[in-house]
Amino acid sequence: MKGVGMVSIGEAALRAGVSARTIRFYEQEGVIRPAVRTSNRYRGYSDSDVQTLRFIRCARALGFSLKDVGSLVELYRNNKRASRDVKRLALRHIAQLDHKLAELKAIRDTIADLAVRCHGNDRPDCPILDGLQRPRNRRLAATSSFAHAE
Repeated sequence: MKGVGMVSIGEAALRAGVSARTIRFYEQEGVIRPAVRTSNRYRGYSDSDVQTLRFIRCARALGFSLKDVGSLVELYRNNKRASRDVKRLALRHIAQLDHKLAELKAIRDTIADLAVRCHGNDRPDCPILDGLQRPRNRRLAATSSFAHAE
C-alpha cells in the first residue's frame, strides 16, 4: 500500500484483532475518524489508527457502550484531558454493571428456587413451568431487561 506507514483495512484489522467490517462500522458510527484514502481509493491506516482500534476492542471487551467508547476515544486522544472525566465514565459503567449483576442474581435465585421445588421425576407437574407461567417474583418479571428480550 502506498503511503508511509499505512496499512490496508485487512492488515489493520489483523493487527488490531477486529474485523474489517467492524472497522467500517466504527467509522460509520463516528467512533473513529474515517480512514485516509490512498491514491487508489483504498482505506489506509496508520500505526496510531491500529492502536486506537486495539483500545476500542479492549473497551468493548470490558462492556463499555459504543457511546462511551466514543467518549473514551476522545479522551484517549486528548493530551489535555482531566483524568476525572475518564474516572467518571468508568464509575458510571461500574454502577451499570452492578445493576446488571444484581438483576442477574435475582434471575439466578428465582430459577434456582424453581429448580429446588421441582421433583425432576416422571410426573408431568413441574414447578419450573408453573413458575414461568406465573412468575413468583413479580418485581423481577417487571424490571428485568431479560423479561422482554427475544
